[in-house]
Amino acid sequence: MNKVSIVGAGPGALDLITQRAIKLIKEADVLVWTDSLISPQIIRLSKKNCQLIPTSHLTLEDILPILINNSKEGKKVVRLHDGDPCLFSALTEQIQLLKKENIEVEIVPGISAYQATAAAIQKELTIPGITQTIILSRASGRTGTPERESLEKLASIGASLCLYLSARHVESVEKTLLKYYPKETPVVIGYRVSWDDEWLKIVPLNLMSSTSKEKSLIRTTLYIISPALNTQGQRSKLYHSTHKHLFRSK
Repeated sequence: MNKVSIVGAGPGALDLITQRAIKLIKEADVLVWTDSLISPQIIRLSKKNCQLIPTSHLTLEDILPILINNSKEGKKVVRLHDGDPCLFSALTEQIQLLKKENIEVEIVPGISAYQATAAAIQKELTIPGITQTIILSRASGRTGTPERESLEKLASIGASLCLYLSARHVESVEKTLLKYYPKETPVVIGYRVSWDDEWLKIVPLNLMSSTSKEKSLIRTTLYIISPALNTQGQRSKLYHSTHKHLFRSK
């Protein structure tokens, strides 16, 4: 019996995947991948005789037997997720069911879309004196969110807010956010970030919905709403000459 490796493929670009992920993909006998969200370039890293199983049309009940049976046959199984598998990936139920079968699980992190988006626009999301908090969340949608994590409550903090899986609900999202952020607050709209057809635009909050609709965005879209995007903020103490610490006492 071999372990199952659940691997993050990053946001899309082939060169934004980790070396550990590349090694596992190249060694895999069975590659179970989210074909609707992962670039074919990454899949082409697999060896010629690797069994490729796309999952866009499968349920968890279809996927788990594939992982379990191939692992028990001694094959190297890689379950490939887009972005980071620890974020919005249904990771928990996969681990639980694999461990019930006494199958060891390995998790390999990946770069998430919010990181790739911030890098693409060359912006820091934690500016001293402005905000030191990043919130990763989503609109409630069909699956809902806990009441204590409602968009109203998250927005009231006024921090850097990164919203996944929310393009279909952008009109109601904008309406809620405008209660807590000024209408001129910058919003980054990122579609298929780091892919060849990447589209990025920074708009004021009150144009978030209309811009999304003009572009017909309904999926693979990330929104970053943050007061940190339009300010230089205060200088960080980290490299300031007056700031003393363990490695710089003079």
